[in-house]
Amino acid sequence: MQAHDFFLTLFLILIAARILGELFARFGIPSVLGELFAGVLLGASVLDIVQPNEILKILAEIGIILLLFEVGIETDFKRLKSAGMKSFVVAISGVVIPFVLGGSIAYYIFHLSFDISLFVGGTLTATSIGITLRVLKDIHMQNTGIAQIVVGAAVIDDVIGIILLVFIYDYSISHETNFQHTLSVTFMVLMFLVLAPIFAKSISFIIEKFHGKDLVPGYIPTIIVSLILFFSYLSHLVGAPAILGSFAAGIALSRRFFLPFGMLLSSNEKLLDEVRRDMTPIIQIFTPIFFVMVGLSMDLTVIDFSSSSFWVMSISFIFIAFLAKFLGAFFIIQKCVRNNILIGISMIPRGEVGLIFAEMGRVHEILPNDIYAMLIFVIIVTTVVPPFLLKKYFKAECI
Repeated sequence: MQAHDFFLTLFLILIAARILGELFARFGIPSVLGELFAGVLLGASVLDIVQPNEILKILAEIGIILLLFEVGIETDFKRLKSAGMKSFVVAISGVVIPFVLGGSIAYYIFHLSFDISLFVGGTLTATSIGITLRVLKDIHMQNTGIAQIVVGAAVIDDVIGIILLVFIYDYSISHETNFQHTLSVTFMVLMFLVLAPIFAKSISFIIEKFHGKDLVPGYIPTIIVSLILFFSYLSHLVGAPAILGSFAAGIALSRRFFLPFGMLLSSNEKLLDEVRRDMTPIIQIFTPIFFVMVGLSMDLTVIDFSSSSFWVMSISFIFIAFLAKFLGAFFIIQKCVRNNILIGISMIPRGEVGLIFAEMGRVHEILPNDIYAMLIFVIIVTTVVPPFLLKKYFKAECI
C-alpha cells in the first residue's frame, strides 16, 4: 500500500468512527457499537473500501494496549485483589462451561470432527475485554465492584484463552497432546503476571525521579508510551497477550498499587494527573481504530443466510455462547442476583478474541467455510447485543 493510500484509509477509519460513535451515543446506544458499525460499513460487508492489513492491525493493537493501560491506571488494586478469587471463579467457569458445552454439542449433536469441535468450543470461550471495558467506561461504571470482578475475570480469561489456543493448535496440527509446550507457556505467563507490575513500579520510580528535569517537551507521553510498548513486547515474548503487559504497567503506575517496599516507590499525585492528561488524547485517537478493525474483520459476505443448517447451528451456538458465560457469573456469591446478572452480561462479548480463534482455524484449513461463517455470525451477535443490555440494565450495583 502506498503512503497516500494509507493516509486516506486512516482518515476514513478515524472520521467514520467519530461520526458513527457520536451518532450512536446521541441515540443512547453505546458509542463502541458505532465504531464497530463503522468497520462493518467500510469493510467487505458493505462498501468494501477498506481492507484489513498489517499496518492497520498494528495500529489496532496499539489501540487495545493503550485502552488496557488506561484501565490499569484507573483500577483500584486493593479492590481488584479482594475480587481475585471471585474473578478467578468467573473466568474458569466462563471458559470451561462454553468449551465443554460448545465442543460437545458440535461433536455429538452436529457430528462435526473432533478438531473442528475443539475450535468451535475454543471460539466460544473467549471474552472481549476491550469491548466490555469500553462500555463500562462509557456508562461511568468502570470503578464499581462489579467492574473490578469483570476486569480480573476478563484478564484471566484472556490468559486461559491463549493457553487453550496453544493447546488446541498443537493438537490440531500434530494430533498429539503436547502438554510440555502448554505447561511451559503457562509457567512463563504466570511468572510475567507476578514480576511485571513490580518491575514496572521500579521503572515508575525512575520516571518520577527525572520528572521536571527535562529540557525537551513531551517527556511524560514519550516515556509512558515507551513503557507500555516495552511491557507489551515482554508480555508477547513469554507467550501472553500483549494487553497484559500494558495492563501491568497501568496497575503499577496507579496510586493504589502497593508493594512491601512501597515507601521507596510512592506514587506522585501530580505526576499521575499529568500522565492522565497527556495520555488521554493519544488513547482517544488509537482505541477507535481497534474497534473499527474488529468491525472490518466481521465479513458478512461469507455468510449464507439462506441455509437452514446455518440457522440451526447459529441459533444453537448463540444460545450456548450467551448461556455458558451467563451461568459462570452465578458460581460466586453477590449482594443480590442483579450483580450476578450484570457480571454475566459483561462476560458475554466475544469480539476480537473469538475472531482470532476462528481465523486461525480457517487459515490452517481446520474449519470449513460453512462452520467459519457460522462462527463469524455467532461472534457478531455476541459482540453487538451485550453492550445494549449493559447500557439498559447497568444503572447501579447492589452494595
